[in-house]
Amino acid sequence: MRVNVQSGQIIVLRLFDVAYEIDLKQAELVWTQRTQGASTRSRLVGTPTKAVSFGVPPLKLDLGPLTLDIAGQAVPALASVRLYDFGIAALSLRLPVQNMGWTDFSRLANEACLAIGLTSTSPIWDGLRKRLLDVIAETLERPTAEPLQEDYLIAVVEEFDQSISADALLERVDLVPLLSGRDRALSDGARSDLLEHHFSYFTDDLAVVTWDRAFLYEPQRETDVADVLEIANAQLLEMRVYDEMLDAELPRMRAMIDAARGRASFLASRRYAKLAKRLHGVVAEVSELTERVDNALQVTEDVYLARVYEAAMELFRVPNVTAAVDRKLSIVRDTYMALHSEAAGSRAEVMELAVLLLIFFELVLSIARH
Repeated sequence: MRVNVQSGQIIVLRLFDVAYEIDLKQAELVWTQRTQGASTRSRLVGTPTKAVSFGVPPLKLDLGPLTLDIAGQAVPALASVRLYDFGIAALSLRLPVQNMGWTDFSRLANEACLAIGLTSTSPIWDGLRKRLLDVIAETLERPTAEPLQEDYLIAVVEEFDQSISADALLERVDLVPLLSGRDRALSDGARSDLLEHHFSYFTDDLAVVTWDRAFLYEPQRETDVADVLEIANAQLLEMRVYDEMLDAELPRMRAMIDAARGRASFLASRRYAKLAKRLHGVVAEVSELTERVDNALQVTEDVYLARVYEAAMELFRVPNVTAAVDRKLSIVRDTYMALHSEAAGSRAEVMELAVLLLIFFELVLSIARH
C-alpha cells in the first residue's frame, strides 16, 4: 500500500550528563535574561494532570532554527533542549516533514542519523551543548568534565494522505527499515522482535518502541509519548552515571582500606571512622539521587501511557542498570558497616589498653610509695 506523509517530523535526541545537579529556576532566569529565548516548564499536553506526576518538571529552552546538510540537501531543523534537575540536558533536533512518500520519509530518518551523528560524536551536538553551557554554566552544581551520552530517534507522522487505522498501518506499511535503520531485508524473527512493542489507545494512533528508535502515529498531534520516551532515556543515562561512579569508587575504596590497615594500629579507630564517614556519604548521595531519578515521572491513572513508559524502561534496560547500582551500593554499605564495626572495635581496644596502663601506673606508684 502506497501512502504519503502529509505532515510529520523526525526528532533526533542527544542526551548529555552535564552536572551533578541543575538549578532549573536559575537556569530559566539566566536564559531569558541573556538570550531573550523562549522557555517553558514541561507538562504532558494530552494527559490529565492527575494521571501523571513529575518529581521536578523539566525546563525546555528554545535554541532556534538551523540548517542541516543531509545527503547533500539543505534541510531546515528546529533545535531545543530540555533540562532535568538531576543534571541531564536532552538536546533535540526536529526536522519538519510535509508531503513526502513513506519510503522517502523512512530514508530521511536514516540519512539524518548518519548526517547528525546519532551514534557518534558530531560538531552539531558539540556546538549546541557549548552554546547552552556558555549561558547556564553558573546554574550547574559540579559540572561534568567528560559527560556520558545517550541518543534516540523518534519518527512522528501526524497525518497521512488517506485515512488509515493502526492495524492497517502495521499490516500495509513497512516500518522495519525505519526502525532498524537497515535497507537489507530482515528475517521473520527479527521483524517480529522489532515490532513486538506496539501500542494503540484509539483506532487511529500507534506507537512502536524499540531500543534506539520509535515510530509514532499521532493524528491529534500530541507529544506525550515522545516526551515519555525522552524521560526514560534521561533516567537511563543518569543511572549509567551512578553505575560508573560506583565502578570507580569500589577499587578506590579497597585501596584506601588496604592502606589504612597497613599503618599503626593505635590510629586504626580514627582512620576507619574517617573512611566509614566517607562511604556513608557516597551511599547517602547516590541513594538520594537514584530516588530523584526514579521519581522523575510517575504515571498513575493513564494506563496507555503507563504501558508505553514501562515498555520503554524495560527496552532501555533501566531496571538492569538500577539493579547493578543497587548491588554496588550494597557492597559500599556493607563495607561501611564493617569499617564502622572495626572502628568501634579499635576504640574498645584502645580503651582497654588505656585502662591496663592506668592500672599498671597505679601499681607502680603504690610500690614506689611503700
